[in-house]
Amino acid sequence: MTSSETNPDPRAGSPAWELLLPAASAPARARGRSLQAALREAVRSGRLAPGTRLPSSRDLAADLGVSRGLITEAYEQLTAEGYLRSGRGAGTWVSGAVRAARPRARDLAPRSTDSRADFVPGTPDMSLFPRAAWAAAQRGVLAELPHHELGYPDPRGLPRLRTALAELLARRRGVVADPERIVVVSGVSQATTVLGFVLHARGMREVGVENPGSPQHDSLYAAAGVTTVPLPLDDEGLAVGPLRESGVRSVVTTPAHQFPTGIAYSARRRTELLDWARSVDGFVLEDDYDGDFRYDRAPVGALQGLDPERVAYAGSVSKSLAPGLRLGWLLVPEALAEEVVERKRTMDLGHPTLDQALFARFLERGDYDRQLRRCQRAYRERRDALVGALAEHFPGAEVTGIAAGLHVIAALPERYGPEERFVARVAAAGVAVRALPAYTHARAGEVGHAGVRLVLGYAHLSPTRIRAGVRLMAEAVAARRR
Repeated sequence: MTSSETNPDPRAGSPAWELLLPAASAPARARGRSLQAALREAVRSGRLAPGTRLPSSRDLAADLGVSRGLITEAYEQLTAEGYLRSGRGAGTWVSGAVRAARPRARDLAPRSTDSRADFVPGTPDMSLFPRAAWAAAQRGVLAELPHHELGYPDPRGLPRLRTALAELLARRRGVVADPERIVVVSGVSQATTVLGFVLHARGMREVGVENPGSPQHDSLYAAAGVTTVPLPLDDEGLAVGPLRESGVRSVVTTPAHQFPTGIAYSARRRTELLDWARSVDGFVLEDDYDGDFRYDRAPVGALQGLDPERVAYAGSVSKSLAPGLRLGWLLVPEALAEEVVERKRTMDLGHPTLDQALFARFLERGDYDRQLRRCQRAYRERRDALVGALAEHFPGAEVTGIAAGLHVIAALPERYGPEERFVARVAAAGVAVRALPAYTHARAGEVGHAGVRLVLGYAHLSPTRIRAGVRLMAEAVAARRR
């Protein structure tokens, strides 16, 4: 029986054999591997279904214009791998053990909404990424990096980068920065998870978190077996009374610019927080997520500078460069240093060497300082545009919190409430916003706020889009009230 009797002429349109034609035209030295790969993919994808009988090696070789030996070798290889089955005198068949592969790879990366205006906080302006300067740094690193630094790195990070980070953090954030205690991590999220595992190993099963606060802390600590305990805030920061009563020995804070309320911890509250940590032999975990961005004065220094043995300090380039770089740092107290470094080593054997060397060069040449100044100018302009638009379209609105970071809290008068209805109305008009309760651990029986408190992100929007988005919100609310 010939192939023409069992299958259509492959050159006349049979889908299965058409898949092999490009492989048959590959250069002679690669033709055998190409045919095997093409035949394997035809089976995996389901284009050759289980139970399909294949042409004889002689017939398929003639159809494809290749040597019979290449087809025989391909059949033998795929039979050994389990894709095909054969028997003496019975021909070659597609194995029933193979299941068709998924036709595509899904992308689970978070994406912005399809709204006409998206004020959901947390996203910087990725168009500000300094592509030219980054590319120049990359070329320089590839030209100068010693071969041995392409091996497994120190789990803490390259000494060159840790030294540059120590200088940066001491100068800009007022931390006590020992390069020996800096660990390069994949953003604040990994810093949080590493600390969670270390605290768990020390017998701590609970950690306090600000309420309201970042919703990510719950899942990150849960992955390390640690439960989060929501603790209330007052006008000065984390309320110390409930903190003492909670029984926790570690607490997560955002003292330079609390997320999401936007307050900065008072000097008195900082002192009280550190006194508490000493009294319980505990630790404060400082998340300095946007501490570089203050628009009305110099940024408040990091809490870590007051007591580096009680504060673990974490930051990243997610707001200043891009979150996709997955570059951050963790500065740890001496008591935790060895455990943190060992946990980081077992998690990933260290951060990618090329990325570290590139960022070190970026820091050393002043490129990072220039980038921070560029972002500072852009984000201050956008904040001013948002505050102005709110005053114009929502008379009586009050923007609370310090002039810093990438978001504001906007408190609208009671007539615009309740919050749930306001959010639903503007969403129907194509405007995405988040109300403050979305970041709050609500207690049973709590009464909702009469007005509307919005957490509005602005860094990723141009001033023009900000003003247009606020106008859309106002029009949506006015239309429903008429």
